[in-house]
Amino acid sequence: MNNKMPAIFIGHGSPMLAIQDNPFTPKWRQAAQAMPKPKAILVISAHWISMGVAETAAANPALNYDFYGFPEALYQVQYPVQGAPALAAQVKDLVNNPNISLDMEQGLDHGTWAVLKQMYPAADIPVVQLSLGGRLTMQQHLELAKQLKPLREQGVLILGSGNLIHNLRLIDWQRSDQLFGYDWAQRAQQTLLDLIRSGDLPALADYRSLGEDVQKAIPTPEHYLPLLYILALQDPDDKLNIFNTDFVGGSLDMTCVQVG
Repeated sequence: MNNKMPAIFIGHGSPMLAIQDNPFTPKWRQAAQAMPKPKAILVISAHWISMGVAETAAANPALNYDFYGFPEALYQVQYPVQGAPALAAQVKDLVNNPNISLDMEQGLDHGTWAVLKQMYPAADIPVVQLSLGGRLTMQQHLELAKQLKPLREQGVLILGSGNLIHNLRLIDWQRSDQLFGYDWAQRAQQTLLDLIRSGDLPALADYRSLGEDVQKAIPTPEHYLPLLYILALQDPDDKLNIFNTDFVGGSLDMTCVQVG
C-alpha cells in the first residue's frame, strides 16, 4: 500500500478567488477531499521571495494582505491556522543545501491563505511556508525541492502556489472569451503541458529556451517556480492529474497539477 501524500500545484490567480464564486476553487476542494487529510502543509508560494531561503516558524502566523486596490472584504478575510514550528525545524535539518533560516515574524501571504481557505476551510491543519530563494539558480531550486521528498512519506502535503502562464502586463479583464487564452498563451500552455506529461523536468527548468511564446508566458519566474518544486517531488510510480486548464483575461491560466 502506498501511503505517500500527493503533492500539488495550484494555479491561484486573483486573491478574489478566496471570496468570490468562480469555476476554479470547487476543483481545488475536490482535490483536497480526494486525498488523505494532511498532518501538516508546506507551501511554496510565488509571493514570498527572499534573498536567502527562509521558513515561517511562528506558532500562530499572521496573514499578509499583500495586494492593493481590492474590495475591503478581501482585507477582512481570516484564516486562523496554526503554524508548525516542529515541521519548520525538520525542514531546516532535512535540507543540506542551501541553509534555511527560521523566520518568526513572516506571515502567510495570499498565495497561501487564499488557496488553503478554499481547500481546507476549517483551518485545522498546521501550515509552514517556504520562501523562494532569490539567489538560487534553477538547478539549486530543483535540488532543494528533491530534498523535501521524505515529507511526503510522513503525511505532509507539499503545495506549490503560482501560475503556469502568468503575464499580467498583457491581461484583458474585459475579454469576452474569458476562459480561452490568447493564441500565444494557448501555444505556450500546450508546450509546457506536453513536457509536464512526459516528465521532462530539465526542459521545463530551461524554459527560456522553449521559444518566444513560453518566454511571453513566463516573463518572470516566481509564479512558475512553485510548479517545478512539485514536479521535482514526482516519483516514477506517481500518477499525474492536470486540471483547471482554463484561462482568465487571455494571459493568465489556472492550471493545477497533482502528482501522486
